[in-house]
Amino acid sequence: MKKVVLFIFAILLGLNVHAQRRGSSLNNIPQSNREPTKQEIAKYEREAEERKEEYIANFLTTLEADEFQKQIIKINLNSFLEEKIALLNTKFEHRLDREEAVKNLEDTHFLELQELISKSDMEKIKDLIKGDFNEKEVVKDKKKKRKKKKRKNNDD
Repeated sequence: MKKVVLFIFAILLGLNVHAQRRGSSLNNIPQSNREPTKQEIAKYEREAEERKEEYIANFLTTLEADEFQKQIIKINLNSFLEEKIALLNTKFEHRLDREEAVKNLEDTHFLELQELISKSDMEKIKDLIKGDFNEKEVVKDKKKKRKKKKRKNNDD
């Protein structure tokens, strides 16, 4: 009797281990061993640039500045992002050196812009730099405005 119980316990344990191993192998994503082609790299860079332009355009709609100020802000944001990417791609001896360089860039890049724009717009730019800008809310607001405008035109 003891042998039968021990045998059944061993079978159940073996099945459990087998099921766990099989389940974990099904979740693995196959990894490609090839390098991306020049076309894929160019496509990614083009899409990233388009996404950056869309992100900046959505941010600019939240500002209270006039068109001339918005163009200056757009130029400054583009140069800031390019400099930050260059800093992040640069090899530093230590992680803290990179963080210090990025913090210095964030603190000094928009200093001359403070004189041209309002304090509320400058706060919004600082929030953008920190990563606190919520683009989804801006897109929702745009959709609501479009719907209101469309309804208003249909009612007329």
